[in-house]
Amino acid sequence: MSFKEFLSNRLFLKHLAIAAVLIAVLIFVTLQVLKIYTHHGVSFPVPDFSGMTEQEAFESAKVKNVVVEIADSVYSNEAPPGVVVDQIPEAGFKVKENRVVFLTINSTSPEQVVLPPLTDISFRQALVLAENSGLQIGQIIYQPSEFNDLVLKVQIGSSEIFPGKILSKGTRIDLVIGRISGNTETSLPDLTGLTRAEAQNTLMNFMLNLGVAIYDASIITPDDSSNAKVWRQSPSPEMIRNVYSGSSVDIWLSADSTKFQPLEEPDFGF
Repeated sequence: MSFKEFLSNRLFLKHLAIAAVLIAVLIFVTLQVLKIYTHHGVSFPVPDFSGMTEQEAFESAKVKNVVVEIADSVYSNEAPPGVVVDQIPEAGFKVKENRVVFLTINSTSPEQVVLPPLTDISFRQALVLAENSGLQIGQIIYQPSEFNDLVLKVQIGSSEIFPGKILSKGTRIDLVIGRISGNTETSLPDLTGLTRAEAQNTLMNFMLNLGVAIYDASIITPDDSSNAKVWRQSPSPEMIRNVYSGSSVDIWLSADSTKFQPLEEPDFGF
């Protein structure tokens, strides 16, 4: 029998058709099994673990079709120690069963940093060094000196501290700055529309201190507090252009957007 006759043989064609059907059935069954095994098309929203303790997050994950893993820890004084402050994927994101959710926990104690040498350098240099070390500048105190704008001392309250001291990250330190005899003036910035943090940084750049921060009745939640913006300040740049270096500026903050809208001028019909 020739090869051509073999290909056209009825028995061969019958077996070929059976083999094709079996392969098609096998592929179909395999795909269905894979769908079941991988839960194809089945997804669940990631639960919100924020504010939970590590134990609460693990217990919640057991009944929410996900697995949690502690990936990192940070320190923030805006959240209780030991609770979840961040997660990946974020809450509500659709994932398959047993997907790992990575959690960031708020540390029970702040990170420790070393106070760098901040004396005998300019205020601007000290500001950069302190911020790079994770420290915050509190009050700027001026003291008569033959060197202008030179950092003379670093203090916490009334106590002087020295390079090498171990401090908690985020600690506020006060700088004693030298000033040549006679008061020096600086421009008074307009803080309207800035958050408290932005206002404090702006004042610091002008060598001024943040005085009293007053929040109005629109501030209800911690988020309102952090997002509130300055709508009034004293002294006001509309009244005073320059103030003495080291002066304090009081601010009023609100989450009420109507306080930031300019007043309409009255229409007298002219």
